[in-house]
Amino acid sequence: MLTIHDSGARLCDGVTRREWLRAGSLGLFGLSLPALFHQRAAGAPASVGQAFGKAKSCIVLFLMGGPPQHETWDPKPDAPVEIRGDLRPIASALPGLQVGELMPRTARLVRQISVLRAVSTNDNAHSSSGYWMLTGYPHQPTNVENAKPGAPNDWPCLGAIVKRLRPGNGMLPAALTLPEHIWNTGGITWPGQNAGFLGRTADPWLMTCDPSAPDFQVPELGLPREMSPLRLQDRRSLLEQVNRHLDAVERNNSLARFDNQTHQAFDLLRSPRARQAFNLQLEPTAVRERYGMSRFGQSVLLARRLVEAGVSLVQVNWTRTKEDRDTNPVWDTHSDNSKRLRTALMPPMDQAYSALLTDLADRGLLEETLVVWMGEFGRSPRINQAGGRDHWGHVFSVALAGGGVRGGQVYGGSDRIGGHPKEGRVQPQDLSATIFHCLGFLADTEIRDSLGRPLVLSRGEVIKQIL
Repeated sequence: MLTIHDSGARLCDGVTRREWLRAGSLGLFGLSLPALFHQRAAGAPASVGQAFGKAKSCIVLFLMGGPPQHETWDPKPDAPVEIRGDLRPIASALPGLQVGELMPRTARLVRQISVLRAVSTNDNAHSSSGYWMLTGYPHQPTNVENAKPGAPNDWPCLGAIVKRLRPGNGMLPAALTLPEHIWNTGGITWPGQNAGFLGRTADPWLMTCDPSAPDFQVPELGLPREMSPLRLQDRRSLLEQVNRHLDAVERNNSLARFDNQTHQAFDLLRSPRARQAFNLQLEPTAVRERYGMSRFGQSVLLARRLVEAGVSLVQVNWTRTKEDRDTNPVWDTHSDNSKRLRTALMPPMDQAYSALLTDLADRGLLEETLVVWMGEFGRSPRINQAGGRDHWGHVFSVALAGGGVRGGQVYGGSDRIGGHPKEGRVQPQDLSATIFHCLGFLADTEIRDSLGRPLVLSRGEVIKQIL
């Protein structure tokens, strides 16, 4: 039975010798391995409540550009055509719950999914609204496009928080983003994708890759052909000898931290378990095809392999394709909304998302893996003259499944045209509080910025109605 909740809580120096040992490479070793492991703060809070800490890991599917609520989770079949569009809703596995017609696979799985239909930022800029969704804290100022990333006082992203609070398994990164960062036209990277005031040691590992490529291999895990494992060990020993003889003055905190990262990088290179986690060739062809052979589909499959191997949080970003235009890329459908959804967006999303939920359930992993489906905002209720929908942060939908979330739930609702919240408004801080709760972190857990000032993980309220 479909449960609709209509009321309740509302709900990221320098060292003299670092030129020859820089963070983007292991120049001395002839390798190309980013500094992917960092120091983490340990100590998860005690468990409270049935859903608290149920999720051992989290997969965030981030649909860059802003997916439309009308054609996905919140169709308005009785609205005028200029509102509802030419795509019709379809019945789902739950009586009373309709979804967009281009989500047939997902429609069969809604008993595993909880939908938030009244998420709101009131921010119509990709960068600043995205920052809020990715960190749980609003960007200052709001409604700023192309906001600069990397400010030292930026709030840490979800992955950075998880990396700091949940120790990794020693061989794999605790948090990872793939297959690339989120960026606006012009190559402008969004803020809210790094560790902010926690410092670079808490940055999630960015893995820029195309897992759908026939010869896909994570560059960081491949040894040059001329380098045997013995030579690798020889070069590690050389590094240790050089470091032992560095002047004490030069061995400041940054270099010590970098040394730690390179040593952990070597450990990863030598770890069969880590290398296997990234090896999609170990998956049966039928499984790979079930996810779809697109870059997004194979990235989602890789995310499943990584959480299965022990990674705590993997964020999979929707990426641009060669067919995308600068004025209408990814989910940013300012024109030809219906055509873009039919041909380029909804089929691969529906395929990969449904495959992930099914695969996790079949493997007994869904109950301990939180899956979050979201974008930075939604799309305007009224279709514009170009047949598109424009930016809309006033109300949009987010879906959660697994990891302590009860399926078959709808929390909140929008008005008759899908333009504003009608009930059960949720803000990004409530979403982040809920994610942290499922992962076993209390929202009021204290973290400290670079100046040692105490701050709390989230100022939101856990959405208890879906747990």
